[in-house]
Amino acid sequence: MKILYSPASPYSAKVRMAAVYSGLSVESEIVKTDEKPELLVGNNPLGKIPVLLADGGAVFDSRAIMHFLDRASGGRLYPSEHTARTEAEVMEALGDGITDCLIAYIYEQRFHPPEKVHEPWLERQWEKVERGLDHLQAHPPVINGALHGGHFSIAAMIGYLALRFNGRWETRWPALTTFADAFLVAFPAYAEISPR
Repeated sequence: MKILYSPASPYSAKVRMAAVYSGLSVESEIVKTDEKPELLVGNNPLGKIPVLLADGGAVFDSRAIMHFLDRASGGRLYPSEHTARTEAEVMEALGDGITDCLIAYIYEQRFHPPEKVHEPWLERQWEKVERGLDHLQAHPPVINGALHGGHFSIAAMIGYLALRFNGRWETRWPALTTFADAFLVAFPAYAEISPR
């Protein structure tokens, strides 16, 4: 199996960390989405990463990849008990949702000249980020034993915050730093796989 990824992508980081944790043999290969390589667009018509190449087919979208890896590893990425699994999936949805807003914020600035950047759009995305991070500050994710998809999503999102929004979040949301430190202890590969 192989994951096509970009080093800065938090979704790529999430699935790459989960692949390592799952114990499956999964390689990783960097692709440049703006170059539209055949390896990427031939396996994901959307031309987005990450993409998992497995069993002669392709799995794309990070949550689809997570569930594929969970099944392939015999359930290593999500709790088996119904309530605990739902909690893990909701945590993952929150982490991914915050990440969606962070990326929308960055893309608005990156792909428009300064005079065409829509400030109300940036404000709307940042408000969503603030609400999500406020929720995590009030209800900090906890690592009790095994890691799960929610942990990987939150860790990848924090890594992206550190990469693209350094200095804008650490003081207001210290629970994120506390979680990242605990996650690094539980999963030392975070130091290498976090968005960069």
